[in-house]
Amino acid sequence: MAINFDLNDLLAFRAVAEMGSFGRAAESVHISQPAFSRRIDKLEQALGVRLLDRTTRRVGLTAVGREFDRKVRLLLDDLDATLLGIRGVAATRMGEVSVACVPSTACHFLAHVIARYHAQCPKVRVRIVDADANDVLSAVAGGEADFGINFIGAQEGEVEFEPLLEERFVAACRRDHPLAHRKQLSWRELAGHDYISVGKSSGNRLLLDQALAGMTGQPQGIYETRHVTTALGLVEAGLGVAAVPAMAMPGADHPLLVGVPLVEPVVTRKLGLIHRRGRSLSRAAQQLYALCIEMRKTYGTRRAPRRAKTAA
Repeated sequence: MAINFDLNDLLAFRAVAEMGSFGRAAESVHISQPAFSRRIDKLEQALGVRLLDRTTRRVGLTAVGREFDRKVRLLLDDLDATLLGIRGVAATRMGEVSVACVPSTACHFLAHVIARYHAQCPKVRVRIVDADANDVLSAVAGGEADFGINFIGAQEGEVEFEPLLEERFVAACRRDHPLAHRKQLSWRELAGHDYISVGKSSGNRLLLDQALAGMTGQPQGIYETRHVTTALGLVEAGLGVAAVPAMAMPGADHPLLVGVPLVEPVVTRKLGLIHRRGRSLSRAAQQLYALCIEMRKTYGTRRAPRRAKTAA
């Protein structure tokens, strides 16, 4: 038996699933609300299931609707990739790319990559999903993002992991902090100073806890944040020091912050590009993916930690 719905009905469903409102969704696809409601009714009748729970204030997805929404997103993404491929050269100059990444890679590395990408493809809309490492992995595996930048995923069967670069953890200090002029610091030396840590939900915290397990004299956080970028804000405000991945540090010309290499032990993390196994990237996404690989060749050297100049 033929299923009696079309692409417009799927697009209407995606709009209301994202916006949670028939009125806003109808406006986004440029039709009246009654006509929009008929499309949703038609889709539900064709499938024989209820996809949406309607209340006077909000529209939500049923359990079946949530699963259907996930599959529709993948279907529409694949359709978009096919159409972009057919358009050939024009595909690199229109469309949308979604990139999931841990926040510590977004501020500097990804920002530089996107700046170059925008110069090449000014009409492509880039959507950044900045989230914890586990959420980045889920976004890529679930199709929410075309690809991701993460330090976990190499052991996951659902995704392919392309090594990007390996970076060490450094002590982030203000330039006027007593530790800022050191060539290197041990983890035990941080214990004597106000220390800003990331919370246990952070993938970086798990990595550090594993690397420092059993070591006596570890620094104990007097402040705790969820993200490395927030910890850097507290360092910049003069509240203490933090251990962060080198990529999270601003450039060597930053007026307030400096990164000092941490030793005993040296702790590193391996960043990689991840994308869903068995799924081809659109031409627009592939170009951004390739640009990430190209920039890794120079980024590691350019972003090496620099110690503050010794005061005269």
